Amino acid sequence: MRILHTSDWHLGRSFHRVSLLDAQAAFLDHLIATVREHEVDAVVVAGDVYDRAVPPLAAVELFDAALHRLAEAGTPTVMISGNHDSARRLGVGAGLIRGAGIHLRTTPAGAGTPVLLSDAHGEVAFYGLPYLEPSLVRAEFAVRRASHQAVLGAAMDRVRADLAARPAGTRSVVLAHAFVAGGQASDSERDITVGGVSAVPASVFDGVDYVALGHLHGSQRISERVRYSGSPLAYSFSETDHRKTMWLVDLGPDGRITADERIDCPAPRKLARLHGRLDDLLADPALTRHEDSWVEATLTDPVRPPEPMARLAVRFPHAISLRFAPERADGLSSGSYARRLRDRDDRQIAEDFVAHARGEGPDARERAVLGAAFDHVRTDLTRREAAG
Repeated sequence: MRILHTSDWHLGRSFHRVSLLDAQAAFLDHLIATVREHEVDAVVVAGDVYDRAVPPLAAVELFDAALHRLAEAGTPTVMISGNHDSARRLGVGAGLIRGAGIHLRTTPAGAGTPVLLSDAHGEVAFYGLPYLEPSLVRAEFAVRRASHQAVLGAAMDRVRADLAARPAGTRSVVLAHAFVAGGQASDSERDITVGGVSAVPASVFDGVDYVALGHLHGSQRISERVRYSGSPLAYSFSETDHRKTMWLVDLGPDGRITADERIDCPAPRKLARLHGRLDDLLADPALTRHEDSWVEATLTDPVRPPEPMARLAVRFPHAISLRFAPERADGLSSGSYARRLRDRDDRQIAEDFVAHARGEGPDARERAVLGAAFDHVRTDLTRREAAG
């Protein structure tokens, strides 16, 4: 059986306030084209379909169109909710659209009830484990400790029990949305440590043939049979070096993976992280290749230059993130700032803050403004105290 494994669409998400709806629509076009071109037997979507519990209307329309196109392609699709999704909202109408070959798994109670799909070699049982928040599903799984490992372990016990009752040779696929130990995270995944330590060992998933994971945005193998597809688009500059793909996996008649391929996803624009002084970034010929990229620039100028973003945009019109990491003498380093406040009066602290934030202290005019401001505050406080 040929399976296309994807996850973490995050429909409705933007990239540093730049809308990605067009890019997400292009990805879904690519998904449908891949299904047809590679004669995919089943699509699995391992959670975080939307970027938030109440997605914008445009994202809902995009999702609705994707479901219709998958149904028209005649390709069964199994989909779970992730930690960004509202399981209740995503699961609305699940019973009705099941007849169209779209199988939504959004409730923990259904963990041990598979979607059964067949090929020439028999049945494959697809088990959907939606994101399981330990404190919310602890009672459902009757676990003593509200931890990710406990609830996922209990859900997998149901999977293994159901699988054991099926005919010998039944192959199995599990969809799960979780942080599995050994996985490499990025800056764009929402933390799921609430309810206990987030990482679970890969051994939790023992006993099944393929585990299609969602949550981490980088495509990666935890083991040969346990994999993350990653997100189809980059959602933070920490993903600059990611290769955005989907897994195309062939599950053989004995449950072993007989072939696999990473199918590249279309990128709306390359990402670049630049680091250096502003004048150097504007003049360096080696950076020509990044002039059409989305750029995050970290400026190291000792003194913050005027209008840095406007100046960057002249050469890098898609610069969308600006950071500062000034090269400074030890006396102005951030590590020594707290120590430098000791035994300083308010005015000296204010002047020190200007030097700390800007890289150089206030000039005579600015010191006069600061002095006048502090004098005004002291006068006002004295008047208030006198008034009682």
